[in-house]
Amino acid sequence: MTIVNWILIFLGTFCGMEFMAWFTHKYVMHGFLWNLHRDHHKKDHKSWWERNDAFFLFYAAVSIFCFVRWQYYGFLAGLPIGIGIFSYGVTYFFVHDIFIHQRFKMFRNANNWYARGIRRAHKMHHKHLGKDEGECFGMLFPPLKYFKN
Repeated sequence: MTIVNWILIFLGTFCGMEFMAWFTHKYVMHGFLWNLHRDHHKKDHKSWWERNDAFFLFYAAVSIFCFVRWQYYGFLAGLPIGIGIFSYGVTYFFVHDIFIHQRFKMFRNANNWYARGIRRAHKMHHKHLGKDEGECFGMLFPPLKYFKN
């Protein structure tokens, strides 16, 4: 497998994770696993850890599975797929948990058009505290209407 193929698979996986984030958020987190996601919308405890963080563990396991398939079973696409999932997870953590929700006090002064759009979109999602009626979208590319001044 050539390096170009690996890069294309990585980029496809990273971008595909944006769809997976939307799908999982809309149909799983706001669906049958709402009991895990609920504390993300309305915190009912004093712990830094949220039940919602369990979703990270699922995607980490999928990424690790891809690495194992590549390393031990000769699944060549496993490496770029695993790195793509991992990279999206790291990006998600920085944008969602650090930048938007300020779980660590960093990037507080970012105030460009993209930062404002991401914050505005996420604020509209959290406007609804319940399972229903919350607009769901991916993390990196929310609807363009949130990027208007």
